[in-house]
Amino acid sequence: MKTFELRWADVDANQHVMHSKYYELGAHTRMSFLIENGFTLDAMKELHIGPILFREECIFKREINAGEIITVNMLLTKCKRDGSRWSTQHELKKVDGTIAAIIHADLAWLDLIERKLTIPALAVELIEKMPKSPHFTFTDSFNQ
Repeated sequence: MKTFELRWADVDANQHVMHSKYYELGAHTRMSFLIENGFTLDAMKELHIGPILFREECIFKREINAGEIITVNMLLTKCKRDGSRWSTQHELKKVDGTIAAIIHADLAWLDLIERKLTIPALAVELIEKMPKSPHFTFTDSFNQ
């Protein structure tokens, strides 16, 4: 879980946090998890792999304003047993617990040299460490 204070620079013409910032908070939370669990940018560079995003969808529920403190969690909702593909859900919550948005993302691993999907040796270990949704399932199919 990550905590963020939204800045004046995050606000749009409607005087609330712009939609793209919600996605950035989800992406930052996902990347922080990887880095905090040993899958650093240097490790990805050395292995010539990186996470790739197939789909990202945000359901906006409440406005967020500059100066508000938001927490963002990451829950694994489904994945292939080999860790090659996975889906996450993020809840963006205000200090009072109100859910401001829910982000769903489908991801996989990309070999940065071959430009093809791959399965890093650390994939299963990372999947095991990810917090799971109460509805988490292993799956053999992903719609893209």
